[in-house]
Amino acid sequence: MAQYSVYDLEKNKVSEIELDPEVFEAPIKEHLFYTVVNWQLANRRSGSASTKTRGEVSGGGKKPWKQKHTGRARQGSIRAPQWRKGAVIFGPRPRDWSYNIPKKVRRQALKSALSLKHRDGNILVLKDFNLAQVKTKQVVNFLKRFELDRVLILINEDNEILKKSARNLEEVKVLKADGLNVYDLLRFNSLVMTEDSLSRVQEVLKN
Repeated sequence: MAQYSVYDLEKNKVSEIELDPEVFEAPIKEHLFYTVVNWQLANRRSGSASTKTRGEVSGGGKKPWKQKHTGRARQGSIRAPQWRKGAVIFGPRPRDWSYNIPKKVRRQALKSALSLKHRDGNILVLKDFNLAQVKTKQVVNFLKRFELDRVLILINEDNEILKKSARNLEEVKVLKADGLNVYDLLRFNSLVMTEDSLSRVQEVLKN
């Protein structure tokens, strides 16, 4: 069982904590990353692209001219597809792109991503991440102090001061432990976990 040092925000070691090998030393199944990330991105798609059919375009109720004896092609409506401002045939319609994958696959992919971070030494455990006030510079100084870039910060409880302090930093994302996902774990180089968020992750994934 791996031992991890627990630090405070000033980079002082305060204690040690053990990582559960079932969660952080699981087999790394990289093919599951592709499956789960695709599933996540598909579920995020809005599917809101929409065009109007002949029944939805306003106007066009009157036949533009009589059927015969005009020398022109017959027309039934000025909202037919060949007319300017007419309807669209076989255009995109609102749809739901989401689909389901087994819960076991999602859990195993999450364990694999955490195990990959542990294997590469890209996990940092903090006692807590409590800031005195909303100030982006505090988060920037923290990143410099620990020599981190592209960081996913995991917390267990809502921390509005931390979220507001980090929201203008593109390379930092603050996430609650219950929202931990494979896409964000792979997108960021380092994972910073508070002690209570680590306990929560192990509690959930061990069951």
